[in-house]
Amino acid sequence: MATENDIVLVYMEGSPVFFARIEAIWADVKRDWFNVELLVLQIPVKVVVWTLKDIYINGTEFFMGGKRMRIEVVNAPHQNFITDDDEDTALKEPVTHLKSVKKPKPESESEEKEGGRVVSIAAFQKKKKDNQSD
Repeated sequence: MATENDIVLVYMEGSPVFFARIEAIWADVKRDWFNVELLVLQIPVKVVVWTLKDIYINGTEFFMGGKRMRIEVVNAPHQNFITDDDEDTALKEPVTHLKSVKKPKPESESEEKEGGRVVSIAAFQKKKKDNQSD
């Protein structure tokens, strides 16, 4: 059964319509029915509350406004991440799925330090002043 904080995909007439996160589930006044608060992940984000039976929350098709609907829990695909324990294996196998990103060269008034750039305030203000005068 889908539970709070699960991400679900909502289908209408057999086609996926939107993703949502289940914010809360609580019993309705009608026996065997539940209120399901969904945070609809679209622009703009909105919250809706649907009153559903538990079988509908579990993925059984139902009708809403004459349209065939279904809720399906989305499970993240399994990813193989390299950990410190896998370091020996990682050195033997080349990583082919990552793109190489070129690091920009530092400007003359800045210097490389621990993977970041340190820019002097005076150089920044001079550059800003030069750009405004153009």
